[in-house]
Amino acid sequence: MPAPDRFVVAGETRPRLAAKARLRWDRTGERYMLLYPERGLVLNATAADVVRLCTGELTVSAIVEQLAAKYASQPRVEVEREVVTFLARLSERGLITPSDE
Repeated sequence: MPAPDRFVVAGETRPRLAAKARLRWDRTGERYMLLYPERGLVLNATAADVVRLCTGELTVSAIVEQLAAKYASQPRVEVEREVVTFLARLSERGLITPSDE
């Protein structure tokens, strides 16, 4: 059974960061970090791009489209797979929620 915070990442879902999560730029390490209570994730540039788009305004499909355009050298299907997998992992940790909650 999924954790209570977890949701299914689908094309029309509008993900946003959970209230407990914050995206921060670490000037010292020159990297983005996703911070949440007593923990943090170091994000590579692509992961930071995904998280920055999780505002609750864009659907997962729109996020994929924007990133497929930005990373045009990568096949769209690969971008979609990576985005959905990453969002599912964030969902499992309770770091993103659907905007309608």
